Parts: sequence; structure tokens; C-alpha cells
Amino acid sequence: MTHIVFYEKPGCGGNARQKALLRGAHHTLETRDLLRWPWTRLSLLAFLAPLPVAAWFNRAAPRVKSGEVVPETLDAIAALDLLLAEPLLIRRPLMEADGERKVGFDIADVHAWVGLGPDAPAAPASLEGCTARPSIPSNPCSSPR
Repeated sequence: MTHIVFYEKPGCGGNARQKALLRGAHHTLETRDLLRWPWTRLSLLAFLAPLPVAAWFNRAAPRVKSGEVVPETLDAIAALDLLLAEPLLIRRPLMEADGERKVGFDIADVHAWVGLGPDAPAAPASLEGCTARPSIPSNPCSSPR
């Protein structure tokens, strides 16, 4: 059992599935609102720096989906400025445990990191993104609060 600090967008169905999988493996979670957290350049870079800049972005964010923001065209400084100004663009979840940080929710990576138990799904390889339910007119995971 590991205690994980889990930065999420409250109300996001994808984050709810991720948290359920972690709790099902008997991990404890300290959830934090990714959109309201007082990020600094250094605190956000502590999560993002190991990844290529384009992997820092939430691909379900409206400005990314529309092509208004093209992560592949941004350098690290411009990308970080944009993410700090608009946290909805940050790829989620951000997770931290035992001094190690993760971005996104690749099942194999998370399982190797903290373990997901015998009931962990083999597919999809990623639990990132939202599952919009037909009865919901807009995707709560990609819209601002």
C-alpha cells in the first residue's frame, strides 16, 4: 500500500476511474485540485521535466483539440508559461509518491511503479482521457469549471 498525492480535475470521469483502480489496489490517495493548485514553475517542472514538451499537454483540452494550441510547436519556456496560465492544458493526473512523480496514467507504468493488483486491466494501455456519457451534453473533463 502506497500513499499517493493525486492531482486531478474534480468531476473528471477519467480521473475517477484512475482513482478507483488505485484504491482497489489498496493505495491511499490525497486528492488535490489540479486547476486550483498554486503551481510555480519549479513545482510543475518537477513533474514535467523528464518528458518531451508535447507530452506535458492534456490532449482532450478544447484548445488542443481545436488546434489553437499545438504542443509540438512549443519550446519548454512557452509551454510552461501556457500551462501555468491555463492549468486545464496540463496532462493529468499528476501523481507523487515516495519522492517519485508521474504524469498521465499508463497502466503498465503505474503498475510497475506502485502496483495495481491482480484485477488491473490489461487494456487499454492508458486510462487517460474522459469517458463522456451520452446524457451529458458536454465533456466535463475538458471544460473549465
